[in-house]
Amino acid sequence: MRVYGVIGWKNSGKTTLMVRLVEEITGRGFTVSTVKHVHHDVDLDQPGKDSHRHRQAGASEVVLASAHRFALMREHRGPEPELPEILARLAPVDLVLVEGYKRDAHAKLEVFRRAAGHDLIQPGDPLVRAVATDGPLPVLPVPVLDLNDARAIADFILRETGLVPA
Repeated sequence: MRVYGVIGWKNSGKTTLMVRLVEEITGRGFTVSTVKHVHHDVDLDQPGKDSHRHRQAGASEVVLASAHRFALMREHRGPEPELPEILARLAPVDLVLVEGYKRDAHAKLEVFRRAAGHDLIQPGDPLVRAVATDGPLPVLPVPVLDLNDARAIADFILRETGLVPA
């Protein structure tokens, strides 16, 4: 599986771009999975439901399964899992797009909006291979892409990952 990151500060447009990239890349016939890093607890479960009761009783993993999808919840009861551990649990696909994990060691695209009020990450991270933005930027040592052109950004990522010829 090839892995490519989409990073940026809060309110830069990462999630919107991720959705557009998944649509664009799957529309070309590639299989894509996503990983989103969050800084708060995630809980798909509701107190009082059977699966919640299973977890509260001490189950390590609980699967909610239906006709169209299943969700696996794993209690790790320890430090936050590292990205490689999460990736190892995914079913094989052509590409995994990772939103967040900005300090991990994989190639990344930075989403940057000056209006968000943050500095660029790219100058300090050599793994940021391009910046997608909605406005002009100073000269950078990496390509600068139009944030509103998901097709061109998908082309860039597919070339970078070797899924299409450079």
